[in-house]
Amino acid sequence: MTTTGVILLAGLVAFLFVAWLARKRRSLVLFSLPPGPKPLPLLGSLFSINRREPWLTFTQWGSVHGDIVYCRLLNREIIIIQSEKVAKALLEQRSSNYSDRPPIPTSEAFGSAFISAQLGYGSIWRLHRRLFHQSFRLDAIHQYRPIQLRKARQLCLEIRETPADLLSLLQTFSASLIMSAVYDYEAAPRHDPLIETAEKAIDGFIKAAAPHTAAILNAFPFLLRLPDWVPGTSIKRVALQSQKCATEMIEVPFRYAQERITKGTSAQCMVAESLSRLENQGDATQHEKALKASAATAFIAGVETTTSTLIVFALAMIQNPHVQERAQAEIDTILGSGRLPTFEDRPLLPYVEAVLRETLRWNPVFPVGLPHATTHDDIYEGYYIPKGAYVIANVWAMTHNEAKYPEPNEFRPERFLAADGTLTDDTATYGFGFGRRACVGRYFASASLWIAMASMLATFRFLKPLDERGKEIEIDVEWTTGIMS
Repeated sequence: MTTTGVILLAGLVAFLFVAWLARKRRSLVLFSLPPGPKPLPLLGSLFSINRREPWLTFTQWGSVHGDIVYCRLLNREIIIIQSEKVAKALLEQRSSNYSDRPPIPTSEAFGSAFISAQLGYGSIWRLHRRLFHQSFRLDAIHQYRPIQLRKARQLCLEIRETPADLLSLLQTFSASLIMSAVYDYEAAPRHDPLIETAEKAIDGFIKAAAPHTAAILNAFPFLLRLPDWVPGTSIKRVALQSQKCATEMIEVPFRYAQERITKGTSAQCMVAESLSRLENQGDATQHEKALKASAATAFIAGVETTTSTLIVFALAMIQNPHVQERAQAEIDTILGSGRLPTFEDRPLLPYVEAVLRETLRWNPVFPVGLPHATTHDDIYEGYYIPKGAYVIANVWAMTHNEAKYPEPNEFRPERFLAADGTLTDDTATYGFGFGRRACVGRYFASASLWIAMASMLATFRFLKPLDERGKEIEIDVEWTTGIMS
């Protein structure tokens, strides 16, 4: 190692040691930090976490240490919330202190600084939130029903033509639906260039946001500046590609929407609605910049969550034929054989609604959600929660709480039905977040998921594939990793 390398390494070790001492001194207060795994000097619990499925490690810690757990990854302090009770007490009832986001120094490198969900709590975030709310609040989403219904019908036609392409067709459905709702853009059935560009950018965002990756890059941001020939710098190449794709994802569909509005050919969509309101705003430039970012964020959130949830639904139907049969029997009873479901049928199909809720619970797409951050020191049930700590809601632990959901790994929609067959008050929406950071698009997402699931159940049977002798082929299930599952 060169002299310069030795100096840099020594400097990093010294920095981490000083930070550790500062935390040690600060923790010597009247209240103690929440319990948690025993950390290694300097490194903390970095090597104790299952990097593929960190939510499983967090859940195991919760079973040992309780509903609120403290750990440290390098110089980053993390509070992990393991129960719905604590999540509501902190993230909702004390939302003024828990609505910030931790700074992500690498967001510029990955081109993700624009994402509304990553913004710190402040005026810019509130502007983004307002733009979302105006278009996707509960009493506004009815305007999108014709688009959602049309796209669900198109999805069924495409599946009928090429059932082997189910996964890619579900992705196309999600992407084209949100592109229509946000930009009035009709995506191509296959290989749409805008959607493919966005997918590349999103892949980079997700990799950068994984807990262990974020901790390493936060502590050692210089890793993104190392020469390409240095081993282990593949993350730098991902960052550069992600940044390029992010710029195209923000600008190209927005210009398309603007052109249609100018020509008077645009249908109802988020961008058209918001631009019409911007005419009366004082700082139109700032609002337009926020609208571009909000629209791109809506696309990212809508595509990833809807696609993944529908894939989980398809898997659940294949693995649980009795659930599929009961849902289809309910649909046949209410609709008969002459038509497909519409949104007016939703209140009449409680078991199908329970299937949706169980899909969200069984394998939540965001098992640990996005981290919150504290703006001030806090005390909760005698535990000290430091200012600036990452606060992670372990959604997986909540949806797999055996006291509330017995045998949580089993897919049982009946959990959400009362004895008389009506739906319970439990909507299992933990994955949409808590408090002021809850997803504004959750009502749109729920409607999109329901119409797609109900339409597919009314049209198809989900079965295991058959080999050349007609014998069922068992499915080898493998989940993606990182911040999303």
